[in-house]
Amino acid sequence: MSEVLTVNGKERHFSDGPLPQDLRQLLERMGVNEATVVAEVDGRIVERKNFASTKLTAGQSVELIRFVGGG
Repeated sequence: MSEVLTVNGKERHFSDGPLPQDLRQLLERMGVNEATVVAEVDGRIVERKNFASTKLTAGQSVELIRFVGGG
C-alpha cells in the first residue's frame, strides 16, 4: 500500500518506498533544488531553514512554488 501526499493539488503516491520524513527529503526525491522554491505545508509557509525539521505525514498538503529565471 502506498502513502500519499497532495503536492500542488495532485495526489503523489510513494509506493516505491516510505513517505519522505521531512520537506527536504520530499524535495530531494522530486529532484527539486530547495534554493529555488517556496514551500507551504497545510497552508503554512515553511522557512527554507526549517525544511529538514518540517516532518511530513500521509494526507498532508504541500504547495511548492518554483522560481524560474528569464527575461
